[in-house]
Amino acid sequence: MRHFSLAYIDGAFVPVQGNEVVDIVNPATEERIGTATLGNRDDVRLAVAAARRAQPAFGRSTKQERIDMLLRLQAAVLARTDEIREATIEEYGGPLSRAQWVADYASQCFANAVKTLEDYAFTRQVGEATVVMEPVGVAALMTPWNSTAGSICNKLASALAAGCACVIKPSERSPIQAQVIAEAIHDAGLPPGVVNIVNGRGADVGSEISTHPGIAKISFTGSTPTGKAILRAGAETMKRVSLALTGKSATVILEDADLAKVMPLALSAGFLNNGQACIAGTRILVPRARLAEAIGYVKTAVAGLRVGDPRDAQTVIGPLVNQAQYDRIQRFIRAGLEEGATLVAGGEGRPEHLSRGYFVKPTVFADVRNDMQIAREEIFGPVLCLLAYDDEEEAVRIANDSPYGLQAYVFSSDPKRAHRVAERLEAGGVMVNAIRPALTAPFGGVKQSGLGREYGVFGLEAFLEPKTIVSA
Repeated sequence: MRHFSLAYIDGAFVPVQGNEVVDIVNPATEERIGTATLGNRDDVRLAVAAARRAQPAFGRSTKQERIDMLLRLQAAVLARTDEIREATIEEYGGPLSRAQWVADYASQCFANAVKTLEDYAFTRQVGEATVVMEPVGVAALMTPWNSTAGSICNKLASALAAGCACVIKPSERSPIQAQVIAEAIHDAGLPPGVVNIVNGRGADVGSEISTHPGIAKISFTGSTPTGKAILRAGAETMKRVSLALTGKSATVILEDADLAKVMPLALSAGFLNNGQACIAGTRILVPRARLAEAIGYVKTAVAGLRVGDPRDAQTVIGPLVNQAQYDRIQRFIRAGLEEGATLVAGGEGRPEHLSRGYFVKPTVFADVRNDMQIAREEIFGPVLCLLAYDDEEEAVRIANDSPYGLQAYVFSSDPKRAHRVAERLEAGGVMVNAIRPALTAPFGGVKQSGLGREYGVFGLEAFLEPKTIVSA
């Protein structure tokens, strides 16, 4: 039984001042595997004070000094790849293949930031003016439980490349993953106060971060309601805010697509990370004339999916993160049935071969209207909708008829046509005939899926402010 009760502040692990203790439960077995004592507002204040002390010197550091720090972080996180993978599996049930990808990606974030930094000009001429890109100041990085290591490392790499000292708030649901990353950061030997980590609830730690005048910038990944609350709370102190929020991504399958090749990809995009991914393609748009054919492929494919032990390399879908998430998914499945959608695969309850763990049946509905609850709200579980359309114009209209616009997917045998459709979709990113991310291109959403961008140059500049200097 493990116990986590330390924050990382000013270059040292220190006992948190909070006293709320939460259980850590393995979602595959429902067994209690540890506890975590959460930090509170006092811990945040200490972390912010440490970051503010570090900021002046760190903000003046050279590009090479930051590159050296990032390379040390890359090596330290790479050395803990196996620990990150194991924590990801144990803490929220990420399937082995996904957990390994996240573990590899975590260290790669720093390598990507080094490449971006090497090629970036912090000073440039714009007409008669000199424009200097300066660090915005102390940055708060707030990350979700479904990709803790990757989110921390991605945000941290960009913030440090820009010269911003940081206060990190991981989700209170991921203390094991956060601890592994904290230990790696400590091993990298950064100056005290440049990186600080306080684990705690949003209503306590998150609220203090959002209103603290010492925080200049917030980068948050999570739900749209929480993002709006952060935006409102930060307005009084004019915080710069980047938000990567809720998605309800559309997968547009054009009528010329080879369904035998495309449907497995569409299902993979929808069931990504046990369906617990903001970029999951959960609305699959299919030509009405080919709907029956698509349903046939879905039935066969879903029947062959391995659901179960996330450590099994053959497992495609592991458990949901906790009981509350399991119950939420059951409510959505019932809502789909009550609204008149046709159950193609899955349904309520656990898979028949599993008697414990927060496992749900991978579920697909057909005859879904875009005004149904299951088509409008982010379910955050392995529940997909098939929506039929009559022509390309209707497909684009349905895809765009959503308050969200994070990610979209387009599949066609004609790449030029697919790109034309992609350009018409209201989304921060579109994958064409692929489900492979581009990790140095800008990532983020439109509409209620967020503000700002991460990754690469756009992620770096999210932590920078331009200063214009005009000389006589």
